[in-house]
Amino acid sequence: MTDSVLLDPVDLEILRLLQNDARTTYRDLAAAVGVAPSTCLDRVARLRRSGVILGHELRLDAARLGRGLQALLLVQVRPHRRELIDPFVDRIRGLPESRALFHLTGPDDYLVHVAVTDTADLQRLVLDEFTSRREVARVETRLIFQQWECGPLLPPQRPSAAVTRDA
Repeated sequence: MTDSVLLDPVDLEILRLLQNDARTTYRDLAAAVGVAPSTCLDRVARLRRSGVILGHELRLDAARLGRGLQALLLVQVRPHRRELIDPFVDRIRGLPESRALFHLTGPDDYLVHVAVTDTADLQRLVLDEFTSRREVARVETRLIFQQWECGPLLPPQRPSAAVTRDA
């Protein structure tokens, strides 16, 4: 398990703001959190170096790219051995339809988020890229009706230490 990084309230606010809009300028970000732009730049650089900020993403509308149907595929791999799962993971990650791949506990081994053109394309994908593989024992498909983005990811709230003042 990776050690967590200690973050102060300014760091947390920087992370919250950047997750809402990663294109925010350092000047605007500094003004929003109440520090000098150079301080803000240093803090963001430290957050990158420490591995808290991994990068920036561009979100695309799958439907506008001709992939209007999204689904979650629950995949069972048998036998569940590294010599089979490593090539499986590499293949699935390389498919243009794959949006995300999760290794799971429980009866299903993988959850694959895919974006395809229509149900015929989904059927082709499942048959040609999943069930045709020897190690794939079962695939269950769940269509995605709607998806929502959630709030920014921040560390869990820790109880505040009581502050005492000398009288």
